Amino acid sequence: MAKGVIRYWAAAKDAAGVAEEPFEAETLADLVADVTAGREPLARVVRRSSFLVDGDPVGLRAHDAVALPEGATVEVLPPFAGG
Repeated sequence: MAKGVIRYWAAAKDAAGVAEEPFEAETLADLVADVTAGREPLARVVRRSSFLVDGDPVGLRAHDAVALPEGATVEVLPPFAGG
């Protein structure tokens, strides 16, 4: 199981109540399940968000297929408005 840090941006940061927190998870799906358990406001934002793992976009890959390496930084990017 990898240890790392998850960083929240914009609405995800507001919903989480913190800018970042440590995690232990094997896959992105495991991490999302862990950080959203009992945190429905965060879960709502995360469902609409995109993710970066060590700066690389996850894109449309299934979250259970995204293995997290030791020391990973996962960033939660909610949809942004503006132009």
